[in-house]
Amino acid sequence: MFVTAKILPAKIMPGAPPDPGPAAPLPGATAPDTHAPDAPASPTMRDIRTARPLAQILHEGRRLASGDLLRALAQEAGGARLEEVLAGNALLSRDALVETLGAQHGAEVLAPDPARADPRRITAFGLSACLREGILPLNDGDAGEVTVLTARPAEFDRHRRRLEALFGPVRMAVASAGAIEAAIASACREPMRARAESRTAPVFSARTWPARSLRAVLGVLALGLATLGVLWPQALFAGLLIWATLSLGLVTALRLGAALAHLGRRPAEPAAARMLRLPTVSILVPLYRETDIAPRLVARLGRLAYPRDLLDVLLVTEERDEATRTALAGNDLPPWIRVITVPDAPLRTKPRALNYALDFCRGTIIGVYDAEDAPEPDQIHRVVRRFHTRGADLACVQGVLDYYNPRTNWLARCFTIEYAVWFRVILPGMERLGLSLPLGGTTLFFRRDVLEDLGGWDAHNVTEDADLGIRLSRMGYRTEVMTTVTGEEANCHLMPWVRQRSRWLKGYAMTWIVHMRAPRRLLADLGWRRFLGVQVIFAATLSQFLLAPLLWGFWLLALGFGYPLAGHLPQPLMQGLVTVFLCAELLAMGIAATALSGPRHHHLLKWVPSLPLYFPLATLAAYKALAELVWNPFYWDKTRHGIFDRPARRLRRTA
Repeated sequence: MFVTAKILPAKIMPGAPPDPGPAAPLPGATAPDTHAPDAPASPTMRDIRTARPLAQILHEGRRLASGDLLRALAQEAGGARLEEVLAGNALLSRDALVETLGAQHGAEVLAPDPARADPRRITAFGLSACLREGILPLNDGDAGEVTVLTARPAEFDRHRRRLEALFGPVRMAVASAGAIEAAIASACREPMRARAESRTAPVFSARTWPARSLRAVLGVLALGLATLGVLWPQALFAGLLIWATLSLGLVTALRLGAALAHLGRRPAEPAAARMLRLPTVSILVPLYRETDIAPRLVARLGRLAYPRDLLDVLLVTEERDEATRTALAGNDLPPWIRVITVPDAPLRTKPRALNYALDFCRGTIIGVYDAEDAPEPDQIHRVVRRFHTRGADLACVQGVLDYYNPRTNWLARCFTIEYAVWFRVILPGMERLGLSLPLGGTTLFFRRDVLEDLGGWDAHNVTEDADLGIRLSRMGYRTEVMTTVTGEEANCHLMPWVRQRSRWLKGYAMTWIVHMRAPRRLLADLGWRRFLGVQVIFAATLSQFLLAPLLWGFWLLALGFGYPLAGHLPQPLMQGLVTVFLCAELLAMGIAATALSGPRHHHLLKWVPSLPLYFPLATLAAYKALAELVWNPFYWDKTRHGIFDRPARRLRRTA
């Protein structure tokens, strides 16, 4: 059996906002029996009438071809719910299925009116529980019975005891899961909006961002540097140059260690124990201003080989983004894809949208894709097997990201090389070294219970993926990198590339500041090795990009020219700094060549020597990120997708 329960003791996230409910019984309800199980029905409960098998009703009513019904029954025999098989494989429409379920259980079929949804009762039962279980209590005033809608009437008795303890006598009615979700979203709009922005505990969230304090600190630092520059310019220059070289050396040492660890012998993959039933997997795909990508997105996700009744894809859109929602409405989406609309608010970030959609997920594994992603067909099967074999402390699986348009231009080629190094060498090597992993923003899969325990994504962090990777590590969970590949579209225009990179660097700075607000606690959570790794991954990397202009002059020395102010530094020190710089550049090229050794990227080897012209672009992005960190920290600089999508298909065939 596929297991998602943790075997490790969960750490408490201080200050994390709980899901509203369960609350005290509402007027007219009986006192809950906290020791009694939910499932057995007591003599005082009203029994649902004995239902004929759903398959029998479908067969007698000739609502399904015999072959389709037999195939559906075969899947049911494997542990799937027949109604999910019928709906997920489009064998029966949602409306027809709801009518059939109502007839099967002798229950009224209702179209939920959001005005009749009772927020008090939803909160009492639990907002997340209502969405997860397909339960919606209605506002029936002071009537003798409370009408409770359900999308799964066969499971209603499992909840009856608790429902009657909270609300008094209840009457079951049937509605579709989508209609119930829409009614809950309308009735609980403000609580759900607030919850999406505040799921992460304040101590781990950037929403308590010290904007004024940061401005004051940076102002004092800038004033101090200016004073040193006037009084002791040579000392200031020497100090900054030494720190720039030291940070470069630290980053290079980490990358070299990760590369060597990656090249070592990998442990044998444990044999996969047989799963009695595959789990439901929910995939979140946040969309914003994606008006022309829907058909291609659906086609790519349609290539996934996972059973349709166990695949739950949520296209997450913003309320004010009418263009994207109109474009989706104009496409005939398959039944395993839903559209979730996030209520509008001043804060509009990807992690906020993910937090909102998380409560609508039906799976025990939660995945994240970007709008332009093209995952390998067997990817979800492989992820499920990895979770099944690795133990409950494995909380996250990170896939490999690659670009499907590397031949578009020079920027696309360098970007593809950079991704190959990071996802094929550095991240796997860091995993083997036992370091905390800053995650990528897509092809991520989580155990749902762990993700919810951690408070989801930080809605105020613009690199929510990297932050979540550190929080997972702090709570004692593991992340593993899999070789399964997802194709993406390389950002091939200069200024869009700079804007995207500035958001990443701003988020890196934000993540480091948030977790370093209590360095002793961070050290206690991570231990010395991972703590120092975090300092190199975030602080040293940011220093490297900000101070890189001081190092560029070393190329002049390598080419036989002079270096500005070189005469004011001791010759041995200068030689040592230049040696560190040149060794770092050579090692970077060697690691890149290693990452490109496979046939997929072999054609990019000749472009590796041009990388020293590529990375200076990140310095421009770093200064933009620094300015935004002070004046506009939560601004999400949107990356446009779908520009090079169609040419990429032709390029892939000739690669």
